[in-house]
Amino acid sequence: MPANRPKYHIFYLHGLASSPGSSKAQFLAEKLAVDGLELQCPDLNEPDFSTLTTTRMISRVAAQLQDLDGEVVLIGSSLGAFVALHLAERLAAEGAPPQVARMVLMAPAFDFGAAGMGTLGADGLARWKADGWIDVPHYAYGETRRVHYELYADGGRYDSFATRATVPTLIFQGRHDDVVDPVMVERFAAARSHVRLVMVDDDHQLKSSLELMWAEITTFLGLGNGP
Repeated sequence: MPANRPKYHIFYLHGLASSPGSSKAQFLAEKLAVDGLELQCPDLNEPDFSTLTTTRMISRVAAQLQDLDGEVVLIGSSLGAFVALHLAERLAAEGAPPQVARMVLMAPAFDFGAAGMGTLGADGLARWKADGWIDVPHYAYGETRRVHYELYADGGRYDSFATRATVPTLIFQGRHDDVVDPVMVERFAAARSHVRLVMVDDDHQLKSSLELMWAEITTFLGLGNGP
């Protein structure tokens, strides 16, 4: 890797019911490896998916960052993007190294805990709260897994629109996303000069936009291998 190329510690935070083995994580890991960069992908399901919360995910990743030297880049997908945003906010508030230098957020669920989870809707949320648990398809495990209502309740304690950290941020959002509201993401980006929003003709998974996103990411991070 050339001496003048930035040295980053790059972390990928996967979405809900996903894993470090997701297609986007694998795609990015392969691309970054060409530049001599390792993509670190903590498994946010651990130690137990059923008790998952935003607070636990933030604390887990923060613990992995605390002894690092150099700049940190957070790449987050969906709920992982929500976690990345609030982790960066926490680190900025603490003022201690390491600080997050840049963020790449894909289909960011900025309103998690403040709106319906995907297509669950108000009735589904009410049933989840009453029962205490909900079964969700877990794509990494290939089966349905239950998760406690505290996941949603804890998410409601984090207000994305009240964050103050001005980390340079690149956002990718699909116009046909039926999980994250594109209008909400546009509203978030429009109010922040440090955010660049790239809208694409894609759905929540953004699988058709991987090469386009990589081209944008290489410029954003100052990498040299391109798509």
